[in-house]
Amino acid sequence: MFTNNDRATRHRKDINRRELIRRGSIGLSSISVSSQISFNNLLGSEAALTSNSRAPSGSFGKAKSVILFWLNGGPAQHESWDPKPSAPVELRGPYSPIATRIPGVNVCELMPRTAILTDKIAVLRAVVTNDNAHSSSGYAMLTGVPHQPLNAESATAKSPNLHPSVDAVIRYLQPVRNGLPGSVVLPEHIWNDGNFPWPGQDAGLLGRKHDPWLIHCDPNSPTFNVPDLTFPEEVASTRFDQRRSLLEKVNRRLDQTLRSPLVGQYTEESRQAMGLLSATASRKAFDLSSESATARDRYGRSRYAQSVLLARRLVEVGVSIVRINWPRIPDKPNQGGWDTHAQHSQCCKDFLMPMMDNAYSALLEDLDQRGLLDSTLVVWIGEFGRTPRFNANGGRDHWGHVFSMAMAGGGIRGGTVHGSSDKDAAYPVEGRVEPQDVIATIFHCLGYQPDKVIHDTQGRPIPISRGEVINQIL
Repeated sequence: MFTNNDRATRHRKDINRRELIRRGSIGLSSISVSSQISFNNLLGSEAALTSNSRAPSGSFGKAKSVILFWLNGGPAQHESWDPKPSAPVELRGPYSPIATRIPGVNVCELMPRTAILTDKIAVLRAVVTNDNAHSSSGYAMLTGVPHQPLNAESATAKSPNLHPSVDAVIRYLQPVRNGLPGSVVLPEHIWNDGNFPWPGQDAGLLGRKHDPWLIHCDPNSPTFNVPDLTFPEEVASTRFDQRRSLLEKVNRRLDQTLRSPLVGQYTEESRQAMGLLSATASRKAFDLSSESATARDRYGRSRYAQSVLLARRLVEVGVSIVRINWPRIPDKPNQGGWDTHAQHSQCCKDFLMPMMDNAYSALLEDLDQRGLLDSTLVVWIGEFGRTPRFNANGGRDHWGHVFSMAMAGGGIRGGTVHGSSDKDAAYPVEGRVEPQDVIATIFHCLGYQPDKVIHDTQGRPIPISRGEVINQIL
Protein backbone atom coordinates (compact mmCIF):
# COMPACT_ATOMS: atom_id res chain seq x y z
CA MET A 1 0.00 0.00 0.00
CA PHE A 2 1.64 3.23 -1.17
CA THR A 3 -0.78 5.91 -0.05
CA ASN A 4 -3.55 6.64 2.41
CA ASN A 5 -6.25 8.31 0.38
CA ASP A 6 -8.17 9.55 3.42
CA ARG A 7 -5.47 12.03 4.40
CA ALA A 8 -6.71 15.07 2.56
CA THR A 9 -4.63 17.47 4.59
CA ARG A 10 -1.32 16.14 3.28
CA HIS A 11 0.54 18.62 1.07
CA ARG A 12 1.14 17.63 -2.54
CA LYS A 13 4.87 18.25 -2.10
CA ASP A 14 4.97 15.88 0.88
CA ILE A 15 3.08 13.17 -1.01
CA ASN A 16 5.64 13.19 -3.77
CA ARG A 17 8.59 12.99 -1.40
CA ARG A 18 7.18 10.32 0.89
CA GLU A 19 5.71 8.36 -2.00
CA LEU A 20 9.17 8.19 -3.55
CA ILE A 21 10.65 6.93 -0.30
CA ARG A 22 7.91 4.38 0.18
CA ARG A 23 8.12 2.99 -3.34
CA GLY A 24 11.88 2.77 -3.15
CA SER A 25 11.93 1.11 0.26
CA ILE A 26 9.32 -1.47 -0.68
CA GLY A 27 11.26 -2.20 -3.82
CA LEU A 28 14.35 -2.71 -1.68
CA SER A 29 12.72 -5.59 0.16
CA SER A 30 11.97 -7.50 -3.03
CA ILE A 31 15.51 -7.46 -4.39
CA SER A 32 18.32 -9.74 -3.21
CA VAL A 33 20.68 -8.28 -0.63
CA SER A 34 23.55 -9.07 -3.01
CA SER A 35 22.06 -6.99 -5.82
CA GLN A 36 24.27 -4.24 -7.19
CA ILE A 37 21.38 -1.98 -8.24
CA SER A 38 21.99 1.59 -7.19
CA PHE A 39 19.23 2.66 -4.84
CA ASN A 40 20.57 6.19 -4.85
CA ASN A 41 19.52 6.31 -8.49
CA LEU A 42 16.16 4.73 -7.71
CA LEU A 43 15.29 7.00 -4.83
CA GLY A 44 17.08 10.16 -5.81
CA SER A 45 19.75 11.96 -3.84
CA GLU A 46 20.10 11.26 -0.15
CA ALA A 47 19.69 14.94 0.60
CA ALA A 48 16.20 14.79 -0.88
CA LEU A 49 15.37 11.79 1.26
CA THR A 50 16.33 13.44 4.52
CA SER A 51 14.63 16.77 3.90
CA ASN A 52 11.63 17.66 6.03
CA SER A 53 9.16 20.35 5.15
CA ARG A 54 7.76 20.79 8.64
CA ALA A 55 9.47 22.24 11.70
CA PRO A 56 9.69 19.86 14.68
CA SER A 57 7.14 20.40 17.44
CA GLY A 58 7.90 20.71 21.16
CA SER A 59 7.54 16.95 21.48
CA PHE A 60 10.46 16.36 19.12
CA GLY A 61 13.23 14.51 20.94
CA LYS A 62 11.50 14.59 24.31
CA ALA A 63 11.82 10.83 24.79
CA LYS A 64 15.17 9.37 25.81
CA SER A 65 13.87 5.81 26.02
CA VAL A 66 10.99 3.69 24.77
CA ILE A 67 9.14 0.77 26.34
CA LEU A 68 7.05 -1.34 23.98
CA PHE A 69 4.37 -2.96 26.12
CA TRP A 70 3.65 -5.73 23.60
CA LEU A 71 0.49 -7.85 24.07
CA ASN A 72 1.18 -10.86 21.91
CA GLY A 73 -1.88 -12.47 20.33
CA GLY A 74 -3.93 -9.35 19.78
CA PRO A 75 -5.94 -7.67 22.60
CA ALA A 76 -9.60 -6.98 21.90
CA GLN A 77 -10.63 -3.38 21.33
CA HIS A 78 -14.05 -4.02 22.94
CA GLU A 79 -12.62 -5.23 26.24
CA SER A 80 -10.00 -2.50 26.44
CA TRP A 81 -9.98 1.02 24.98
CA ASP A 82 -13.11 1.01 22.78
CA PRO A 83 -16.15 -0.49 24.55
CA LYS A 84 -19.43 -0.35 22.65
CA PRO A 85 -22.21 -0.29 25.28
CA SER A 86 -24.94 0.33 22.70
CA ALA A 87 -24.03 -2.70 20.58
CA PRO A 88 -25.91 -6.01 21.00
CA VAL A 89 -24.50 -8.26 23.71
CA GLU A 90 -23.22 -10.72 21.11
CA LEU A 91 -20.91 -7.95 19.93
CA ARG A 92 -20.15 -5.88 23.00
CA GLY A 93 -19.64 -8.81 25.37
CA PRO A 94 -20.70 -9.02 29.03
CA TYR A 95 -18.63 -6.15 30.42
CA SER A 96 -19.62 -2.54 30.96
CA PRO A 97 -17.70 0.66 30.30
CA ILE A 98 -16.37 2.78 33.16
CA ALA A 99 -15.51 6.47 33.30
CA THR A 100 -11.93 7.70 33.02
CA ARG A 101 -10.04 10.89 33.79
CA ILE A 102 -10.96 12.08 30.29
CA PRO A 103 -14.48 13.57 30.43
CA GLY A 104 -16.89 11.58 28.28
CA VAL A 105 -14.36 8.84 27.50
CA ASN A 106 -14.87 5.32 28.81
CA VAL A 107 -12.80 2.16 28.88
CA CYS A 108 -13.77 -1.40 29.75
CA GLU A 109 -14.53 -2.11 33.41
CA LEU A 110 -11.67 -4.64 33.41
CA MET A 111 -9.16 -1.73 33.40
CA PRO A 112 -9.93 0.08 36.68
CA ARG A 113 -6.33 1.05 37.52
CA THR A 114 -5.61 2.25 33.99
CA ALA A 115 -8.86 4.26 33.89
CA ILE A 116 -7.58 6.67 36.55
CA LEU A 117 -4.37 7.31 34.60
CA THR A 118 -5.86 8.31 31.24
CA ASP A 119 -4.86 11.92 31.82
CA LYS A 120 -1.35 10.65 31.01
CA ILE A 121 -2.40 8.50 28.03
CA ALA A 122 -3.28 9.10 24.39
CA VAL A 123 -5.65 6.45 23.02
CA LEU A 124 -5.75 5.58 19.32
CA ARG A 125 -9.02 3.89 18.37
CA ALA A 126 -8.63 3.54 14.61
CA VAL A 127 -5.41 1.60 14.03
CA VAL A 128 -5.48 -0.51 10.85
CA THR A 129 -3.29 -3.16 9.23
CA ASN A 130 -5.99 -4.92 7.15
CA ASP A 131 -4.07 -8.10 7.95
CA ASN A 132 -5.61 -10.92 9.96
CA ALA A 133 -2.53 -13.14 10.45
CA HIS A 134 -0.39 -12.87 13.57
CA SER A 135 3.02 -13.01 11.94
CA SER A 136 2.36 -10.76 8.94
CA SER A 137 0.30 -8.17 10.84
CA GLY A 138 2.90 -8.28 13.60
CA TYR A 139 5.61 -7.67 11.00
CA ALA A 140 3.81 -4.49 9.93
CA MET A 141 3.38 -3.26 13.50
CA LEU A 142 7.03 -3.89 14.36
CA THR A 143 8.60 -2.54 11.14
CA GLY A 144 6.07 -0.09 9.71
CA VAL A 145 6.13 -1.98 6.38
CA PRO A 146 3.28 -4.19 5.11
CA HIS A 147 4.17 -7.86 4.81
CA GLN A 148 4.23 -9.31 1.31
CA PRO A 149 1.73 -10.93 1.01
CA LEU A 150 -0.80 -9.93 3.64
CA ASN A 151 -2.53 -12.57 5.77
CA ALA A 152 0.51 -14.86 5.82
CA GLU A 153 0.42 -16.98 8.95
CA SER A 154 3.53 -18.73 10.30
CA ALA A 155 5.63 -16.48 8.07
CA THR A 156 9.36 -16.40 8.77
CA ALA A 157 12.07 -13.81 8.17
CA LYS A 158 13.04 -14.12 4.52
CA SER A 159 13.08 -11.92 1.43
CA PRO A 160 11.20 -9.74 0.69
CA ASN A 161 10.21 -9.34 4.35
CA LEU A 162 13.54 -8.36 5.90
CA HIS A 163 12.92 -4.81 7.02
CA PRO A 164 14.36 -4.06 10.46
CA SER A 165 12.17 -3.82 13.54
CA VAL A 166 11.80 -0.46 15.22
CA ASP A 167 13.97 -1.64 18.12
CA ALA A 168 16.70 -2.80 15.72
CA VAL A 169 16.69 0.62 14.03
CA ILE A 170 16.99 2.29 17.42
CA ARG A 171 19.94 0.05 18.23
CA TYR A 172 21.50 1.08 14.90
CA LEU A 173 21.02 4.75 15.80
CA GLN A 174 21.93 4.37 19.48
CA PRO A 175 24.07 1.22 19.71
CA VAL A 176 25.44 1.75 23.22
CA ARG A 177 24.57 4.01 26.12
CA ASN A 178 26.45 3.78 29.42
CA GLY A 179 27.92 0.48 28.29
CA LEU A 180 24.48 -1.01 27.64
CA PRO A 181 23.06 -2.23 24.32
CA GLY A 182 20.58 0.17 22.76
CA SER A 183 17.81 -2.42 22.51
CA VAL A 184 16.67 -5.27 24.77
CA VAL A 185 13.80 -7.75 24.31
CA LEU A 186 12.23 -9.63 27.27
CA PRO A 187 11.39 -12.36 28.28
CA GLU A 188 11.26 -14.36 25.00
CA HIS A 189 10.86 -13.92 21.26
CA ILE A 190 7.44 -13.92 19.56
CA TRP A 191 6.55 -17.17 17.86
CA ASN A 192 3.70 -19.06 16.25
CA ASP A 193 2.92 -22.70 17.09
CA GLY A 194 5.83 -24.87 16.04
CA ASN A 195 8.24 -22.19 17.27
CA PHE A 196 8.08 -20.20 14.05
CA PRO A 197 9.55 -16.80 15.05
CA TRP A 198 7.71 -13.92 13.42
CA PRO A 199 9.54 -11.85 10.84
CA GLY A 200 10.28 -8.24 11.75
CA GLN A 201 11.77 -8.93 15.18
CA ASP A 202 15.40 -8.42 14.21
CA ALA A 203 17.68 -6.12 12.22
CA GLY A 204 17.07 -7.85 8.89
CA LEU A 205 18.76 -5.86 6.12
CA LEU A 206 20.81 -3.90 8.66
CA GLY A 207 22.82 -6.96 9.71
CA ARG A 208 22.86 -9.14 12.80
CA LYS A 209 25.02 -6.82 14.88
CA HIS A 210 22.03 -4.50 15.17
CA ASP A 211 19.62 -7.21 16.38
CA PRO A 212 17.88 -6.36 19.65
CA TRP A 213 19.51 -8.09 22.60
CA LEU A 214 17.06 -10.98 23.23
CA ILE A 215 17.09 -12.24 26.81
CA HIS A 216 15.12 -15.42 27.50
CA CYS A 217 14.35 -15.24 31.20
CA ASP A 218 11.79 -15.44 33.96
CA PRO A 219 12.27 -12.46 36.27
CA ASN A 220 9.52 -13.84 38.48
CA SER A 221 11.57 -16.91 39.36
CA PRO A 222 13.19 -16.88 42.84
CA THR A 223 16.42 -18.04 41.18
CA PHE A 224 16.23 -15.50 38.34
CA ASN A 225 19.47 -14.78 36.58
CA VAL A 226 20.36 -13.83 33.04
CA PRO A 227 22.67 -16.37 31.33
CA ASP A 228 24.50 -13.72 29.33
CA LEU A 229 25.26 -11.82 32.52
CA THR A 230 26.65 -14.68 34.63
CA PHE A 231 30.11 -16.20 34.80
CA PRO A 232 30.91 -19.89 34.29
CA GLU A 233 30.18 -22.32 37.12
CA GLU A 234 33.79 -22.38 38.32
CA VAL A 235 33.46 -18.66 39.07
CA ALA A 236 29.94 -18.55 40.48
CA SER A 237 30.23 -21.60 42.71
CA THR A 238 29.40 -19.83 45.95
CA ARG A 239 25.95 -20.55 47.30
CA PHE A 240 23.04 -18.17 46.79
CA ASP A 241 22.92 -17.14 50.46
CA GLN A 242 26.54 -15.93 50.24
CA ARG A 243 25.63 -13.32 47.69
CA ARG A 244 27.82 -10.55 49.03
CA SER A 245 30.94 -12.69 49.07
CA LEU A 246 30.13 -13.94 45.58
CA LEU A 247 29.82 -10.40 44.26
CA GLU A 248 33.27 -9.52 45.56
CA LYS A 249 34.78 -12.64 43.98
CA VAL A 250 33.04 -12.02 40.66
CA ASN A 251 34.22 -8.43 40.56
CA ARG A 252 37.83 -9.50 41.19
CA ARG A 253 37.62 -12.19 38.51
CA LEU A 254 36.03 -9.70 36.12
CA ASP A 255 38.89 -7.23 36.52
CA GLN A 256 41.42 -9.97 35.75
CA THR A 257 39.46 -11.21 32.74
CA LEU A 258 39.02 -7.79 31.19
CA ARG A 259 42.81 -7.28 31.32
CA SER A 260 43.43 -10.62 29.63
CA PRO A 261 44.47 -10.71 25.92
CA LEU A 262 41.90 -13.49 25.48
CA VAL A 263 39.16 -10.86 25.36
CA GLY A 264 40.18 -10.09 21.80
CA GLN A 265 39.27 -13.62 20.75
CA TYR A 266 35.68 -13.39 21.92
CA THR A 267 32.75 -13.14 19.52
CA GLU A 268 30.94 -9.84 19.37
CA GLU A 269 28.16 -11.36 21.50
CA SER A 270 30.67 -12.38 24.16
CA ARG A 271 32.26 -8.93 24.15
CA GLN A 272 28.83 -7.38 24.58
CA ALA A 273 28.18 -9.67 27.53
CA MET A 274 31.55 -8.73 29.04
CA GLY A 275 30.70 -5.09 28.56
CA LEU A 276 27.45 -5.58 30.41
CA LEU A 277 29.23 -7.41 33.19
CA SER A 278 31.79 -4.65 33.52
CA ALA A 279 29.07 -2.04 34.03
CA THR A 280 28.02 -1.94 37.66
CA ALA A 281 24.77 -0.20 36.71
CA SER A 282 23.73 -3.01 34.37
CA ARG A 283 24.45 -5.70 36.95
CA LYS A 284 22.37 -3.82 39.48
CA ALA A 285 19.54 -3.33 36.98
CA PHE A 286 18.99 -7.08 36.78
CA ASP A 287 18.94 -7.48 40.57
CA LEU A 288 15.19 -7.39 41.18
CA SER A 289 15.77 -8.42 44.79
CA SER A 290 16.65 -4.79 45.44
CA GLU A 291 13.01 -3.86 44.76
CA SER A 292 10.66 -3.92 47.71
CA ALA A 293 8.11 -6.71 47.95
CA THR A 294 5.41 -4.04 47.79
CA ALA A 295 6.73 -2.69 44.50
CA ARG A 296 7.02 -6.14 42.98
CA ASP A 297 3.52 -7.05 44.13
CA ARG A 298 2.18 -3.83 42.60
CA TYR A 299 3.39 -4.89 39.15
CA GLY A 300 2.20 -8.45 39.71
CA ARG A 301 3.99 -11.73 40.35
CA SER A 302 4.03 -13.10 36.82
CA ARG A 303 6.72 -13.57 34.20
CA TYR A 304 5.35 -10.71 32.10
CA ALA A 305 4.73 -8.30 34.97
CA GLN A 306 8.20 -8.76 36.44
CA SER A 307 9.64 -8.27 32.93
CA VAL A 308 7.83 -4.92 32.85
CA LEU A 309 9.46 -3.99 36.15
CA LEU A 310 12.82 -5.07 34.74
CA ALA A 311 12.16 -2.91 31.66
CA ARG A 312 11.74 0.13 33.90
CA ARG A 313 15.05 -0.64 35.58
CA LEU A 314 16.80 -1.07 32.23
CA VAL A 315 15.67 2.26 30.76
CA GLU A 316 16.59 3.85 34.09
CA VAL A 317 20.22 2.84 33.56
CA GLY A 318 20.39 3.77 29.89
CA VAL A 319 18.83 1.18 27.54
CA SER A 320 17.20 3.07 24.68
CA ILE A 321 14.31 0.69 24.00
CA VAL A 322 12.92 -2.37 25.76
CA ARG A 323 10.22 -4.55 24.21
CA ILE A 324 8.33 -6.82 26.60
CA ASN A 325 6.63 -9.67 24.72
CA TRP A 326 3.67 -11.29 26.47
CA PRO A 327 4.79 -14.92 26.97
CA ARG A 328 2.66 -18.01 26.73
CA ILE A 329 1.26 -19.50 29.95
CA PRO A 330 0.96 -23.25 29.37
CA ASP A 331 -1.68 -24.02 32.02
CA LYS A 332 -4.14 -21.34 30.80
CA PRO A 333 -6.72 -21.43 27.97
CA ASN A 334 -5.41 -20.22 24.61
CA GLN A 335 -1.90 -20.84 25.99
CA GLY A 336 -2.32 -17.86 28.27
CA GLY A 337 -2.06 -15.29 25.50
CA TRP A 338 -4.33 -12.72 23.89
CA ASP A 339 -5.22 -15.00 20.96
CA THR A 340 -8.57 -15.77 22.57
CA HIS A 341 -10.32 -18.03 20.05
CA ALA A 342 -12.13 -19.70 22.96
CA GLN A 343 -13.47 -18.54 26.34
CA HIS A 344 -12.61 -14.97 25.46
CA SER A 345 -14.69 -13.18 28.08
CA GLN A 346 -13.68 -15.53 30.88
CA CYS A 347 -9.97 -15.29 30.04
CA CYS A 348 -10.17 -11.50 29.94
CA LYS A 349 -11.77 -11.40 33.36
CA ASP A 350 -9.79 -14.18 35.06
CA PHE A 351 -6.21 -13.26 34.19
CA LEU A 352 -5.50 -11.34 30.97
CA MET A 353 -6.95 -7.95 31.82
CA PRO A 354 -6.03 -7.98 35.56
CA MET A 355 -2.40 -8.89 34.76
CA MET A 356 -2.24 -6.23 32.06
CA ASP A 357 -4.03 -3.56 34.10
CA ASN A 358 -1.78 -4.04 37.13
CA ALA A 359 1.51 -4.10 35.20
CA TYR A 360 0.69 -1.25 32.82
CA SER A 361 -0.68 1.09 35.47
CA ALA A 362 2.21 0.24 37.82
CA LEU A 363 4.71 1.09 35.09
CA LEU A 364 3.14 4.48 34.36
CA GLU A 365 2.86 5.35 38.06
CA ASP A 366 6.39 4.19 38.78
CA LEU A 367 7.89 6.17 35.90
CA ASP A 368 5.89 9.24 36.89
CA GLN A 369 6.93 9.07 40.55
CA ARG A 370 10.57 8.72 39.55
CA GLY A 371 10.39 11.70 37.19
CA LEU A 372 10.98 9.45 34.17
CA LEU A 373 7.62 9.47 32.40
CA ASP A 374 8.28 12.71 30.53
CA SER A 375 11.40 11.17 29.02
CA THR A 376 10.12 7.61 28.53
CA LEU A 377 7.69 6.80 25.73
CA VAL A 378 5.43 3.86 26.69
CA VAL A 379 3.61 2.19 23.80
CA TRP A 380 0.72 -0.21 24.58
CA ILE A 381 0.50 -2.33 21.46
CA GLY A 382 -0.29 -5.68 19.83
CA GLU A 383 -0.38 -7.03 16.30
CA PHE A 384 -4.13 -6.51 15.74
CA GLY A 385 -7.51 -6.61 17.51
CA ARG A 386 -10.34 -9.13 17.74
CA THR A 387 -13.49 -9.71 15.70
CA PRO A 388 -16.63 -7.79 16.61
CA ARG A 389 -18.65 -11.01 16.79
CA PHE A 390 -17.96 -13.98 19.02
CA ASN A 391 -17.39 -17.36 17.40
CA ALA A 392 -19.08 -20.65 18.35
CA ASN A 393 -16.45 -21.28 21.08
CA GLY A 394 -17.14 -18.01 22.84
CA GLY A 395 -13.98 -16.51 21.40
CA ARG A 396 -13.06 -13.54 19.29
CA ASP A 397 -10.92 -14.18 16.21
CA HIS A 398 -8.23 -12.17 14.42
CA TRP A 399 -9.14 -8.65 13.26
CA GLY A 400 -6.78 -6.18 11.61
CA HIS A 401 -9.43 -3.88 10.12
CA VAL A 402 -9.60 -1.67 13.20
CA PHE A 403 -8.17 -1.93 16.70
CA SER A 404 -6.88 0.21 19.55
CA MET A 405 -3.52 1.06 21.06
CA ALA A 406 -2.20 3.68 23.47
CA MET A 407 0.86 5.86 23.98
CA ALA A 408 2.03 7.76 27.05
CA GLY A 409 4.97 9.88 28.24
CA GLY A 410 7.94 11.03 26.17
CA GLY A 411 6.25 13.83 24.21
CA ILE A 412 2.72 12.39 24.12
CA ARG A 413 -0.18 14.64 25.15
CA GLY A 414 -2.12 12.72 27.77
CA GLY A 415 -5.89 12.87 28.06
CA THR A 416 -6.46 12.59 24.32
CA VAL A 417 -8.35 10.17 22.10
CA HIS A 418 -7.54 10.07 18.41
CA GLY A 419 -9.72 8.32 15.90
CA SER A 420 -12.94 6.38 16.22
CA SER A 421 -14.42 3.12 15.03
CA ASP A 422 -17.94 2.36 13.89
CA LYS A 423 -20.77 1.26 16.20
CA ASP A 424 -19.46 -2.33 16.28
CA ALA A 425 -15.72 -1.52 16.56
CA ALA A 426 -15.32 -3.21 13.18
CA TYR A 427 -13.99 -0.48 10.86
CA PRO A 428 -12.48 3.00 11.23
CA VAL A 429 -14.68 6.06 10.95
CA GLU A 430 -12.09 8.81 11.36
CA GLY A 431 -8.52 9.30 12.46
CA ARG A 432 -7.22 6.19 10.71
CA VAL A 433 -3.67 5.28 11.76
CA GLU A 434 -1.40 2.69 10.16
CA PRO A 435 1.73 0.98 11.52
CA GLN A 436 4.11 3.28 9.64
CA ASP A 437 2.52 6.27 11.40
CA VAL A 438 3.09 4.72 14.81
CA ILE A 439 6.74 4.08 13.90
CA ALA A 440 7.15 7.63 12.59
CA THR A 441 5.73 9.02 15.84
CA ILE A 442 8.10 6.93 17.96
CA PHE A 443 11.12 8.27 16.05
CA HIS A 444 9.79 11.81 16.21
CA CYS A 445 9.56 11.59 20.01
CA LEU A 446 13.13 10.21 20.10
CA GLY A 447 14.38 13.19 18.11
CA TYR A 448 14.77 11.64 14.65
CA GLN A 449 13.13 13.02 11.55
CA PRO A 450 10.80 10.20 10.43
CA ASP A 451 12.35 10.14 6.94
CA LYS A 452 15.94 10.01 8.18
CA VAL A 453 18.02 7.63 6.08
CA ILE A 454 20.17 4.79 7.40
CA HIS A 455 22.04 2.17 5.37
CA ASP A 456 21.85 -1.59 5.06
CA THR A 457 24.84 -3.95 4.96
CA GLN A 458 25.36 -3.13 1.27
CA GLY A 459 25.36 0.63 1.86
CA ARG A 460 21.91 1.13 0.38
CA PRO A 461 19.64 3.81 1.93
CA ILE A 462 16.59 2.90 3.99
CA PRO A 463 14.29 5.52 5.55
CA ILE A 464 13.69 4.77 9.22
CA SER A 465 9.94 5.15 8.70
CA ARG A 466 7.46 5.56 5.88
CA GLY A 467 4.57 7.19 7.69
CA GLU A 468 3.24 10.45 9.05
CA VAL A 469 3.77 11.65 12.61
CA ILE A 470 0.47 11.54 14.54
CA ASN A 471 0.51 15.21 15.50
CA GLN A 472 -2.95 15.01 17.11
CA ILE A 473 -1.53 13.19 20.14
CA LEU A 474 1.64 15.29 20.61
